[in-house]
Amino acid sequence: MLTTHYVPGAPVWLDLGAPDTGAAAAFYGTVFGWEFQSAGPDAGGYGMFQADGKTVAGIGPLMAEGASPAWTIYFQTADAEATAQAVSAAGGDVRAEPMDVFTAGRLAQFTDPTGGEFAVWQPGDTRGVDVVNVPNSLCWSELHTTDAQAAVDFYRQVFGWEAERTPMADVDYTVVSPPGGGRDATHGGIMQFPPQIEVGDLKSRWYPYFEVEDCDTTVAAVAANGGTALTTTDDAPGIGRMSMVLDPFGAQFAVITSEAG
Repeated sequence: MLTTHYVPGAPVWLDLGAPDTGAAAAFYGTVFGWEFQSAGPDAGGYGMFQADGKTVAGIGPLMAEGASPAWTIYFQTADAEATAQAVSAAGGDVRAEPMDVFTAGRLAQFTDPTGGEFAVWQPGDTRGVDVVNVPNSLCWSELHTTDAQAAVDFYRQVFGWEAERTPMADVDYTVVSPPGGGRDATHGGIMQFPPQIEVGDLKSRWYPYFEVEDCDTTVAAVAANGGTALTTTDDAPGIGRMSMVLDPFGAQFAVITSEAG
């Protein structure tokens, strides 16, 4: 499970690229109760989503021409330059070279060989988000991909992730965790697009899952505030009740009410 005892290879940050940060902040404020806090006049419109005074995510304007609204997952690294080299060696692309973010840390952005975009964070003053696994915070990360085995091989080479294929209906699903963490440290999954889905223009993509107190109520709030439910709200035995949704601008994420463990 996710914790804030961050180690290399684990998710430590996530942020939303939005065409209208004010409208996006209003949407997520209504759905999750988040409050927006600007990172300051030199941050180019970037800011933090906070819940009860604790940072749960970041948000900023779309910077690249033609960029689509999306959530980005950041994985911890002790050396952003070394990770960039590892990404290239494993067949991925470096979209943004390592750069300093004031004294908060260093980031770099990449694309895996299947097309999934992700980023890394080398901590400085900021280790990561303040809280995970509680209602209205990140609790899981998931890659939906056109080639699960290629993705598993890539992330294992870059981060040293441990990977365990897990039976899940007719879906090819692999649970991943940081090196040496074992099953108790799992932080995400890699899922092959099901064979009945026409892949076509589907793109490999990482999605965040947010823990919520009541999945049905949250999905209703998403729809009432301009978002869209992409899937029915279903129970997954041993996991929880979940749904995949879109915000009003097209950024996709999932919500889940986990089973008590």
